[in-house]
Amino acid sequence: MVAVIDSSVPLQNIGSTGVELFAVVALAIVVFAGFWKTFEKAGEPGWAGIVPIYNLYVLVKISGNAWWWFLLFFVPFVNFFATVKISIDVAGKFNRGILFGLGLTFLSFIFFPILGFGNYQYQDRTQLS
Repeated sequence: MVAVIDSSVPLQNIGSTGVELFAVVALAIVVFAGFWKTFEKAGEPGWAGIVPIYNLYVLVKISGNAWWWFLLFFVPFVNFFATVKISIDVAGKFNRGILFGLGLTFLSFIFFPILGFGNYQYQDRTQLS
């Protein structure tokens, strides 16, 4: 009888783990789809949005900041402020405000798909002059 109880306990854990895994994978797909579309709107290859580390470099490029801002992502504590600034600058390139940029920082799974699939147009101000 003990063997029957022991075999049923792991099945309960597998079910909840499967749901959690599905939710995490679904959320990752939504974020990567938003990255892909946002990068394409900015004139960068969409696949760059799903490549770890490289997507940060391209995001810095899209935001209009110098390349060395990419290095700040690897400095503890400084990376938080760099992420906020880069997100606000990306929002600015799409004619969105500071609150939208903060949304890109803290709720990226909502705001990057909105940015990528919405009617927002990328405007690189450096090329207009």
